Amino acid sequence: MRVITGEARGRRLVTLEGEDVRPTTDRVKEGMFNIIQFDIEGALVLDLFSGSGQLGIEALSRGARHCNFVDASNRSLDVTRENLKSVGFEKRASVFCGDAKMYVDLSRDKFDIALLDPPYNKKIIDAVLPSVASKMNDGGIIICESAFNEILPEVAGEFKIDREYKYGKIKLTVYRKKSE
Repeated sequence: MRVITGEARGRRLVTLEGEDVRPTTDRVKEGMFNIIQFDIEGALVLDLFSGSGQLGIEALSRGARHCNFVDASNRSLDVTRENLKSVGFEKRASVFCGDAKMYVDLSRDKFDIALLDPPYNKKIIDAVLPSVASKMNDGGIIICESAFNEILPEVAGEFKIDREYKYGKIKLTVYRKKSE
């Protein structure tokens, strides 16, 4: 696993081991960041279900101002901290351990970009998406990674599906604010 482009381009990141771990492939990550490439500069990013932190680190490498990394696993967050240190982004990151929905509900931050990559086919996105939508700035973008056959909600608060992209067995769903 590596950082694709930007300030930390080519840097290798530590990954988690185990059957419960499913790191985003470089192909899907590149597709995700092509979608938001003009929105990253100076953005406040939420990397929810962050795992090793690779999505948030990619956003920071491409010019995001700050990223909040959230995961329920201390083991995952230890790897995230190690990766942040290895690329020198510790000061532009905050790391939180706990339940994703609870974190979002209690957060005072408003995000420009939210990246959601929970375990597939468990309806987790359905549960957290309305809370995430309520914490987005105007013009904000929410991107959800899921199994290609997982059906996600059409609407979440003031956000609706803008586009879906399929990469083999993986789907990226992009939510943007509904037009007035």
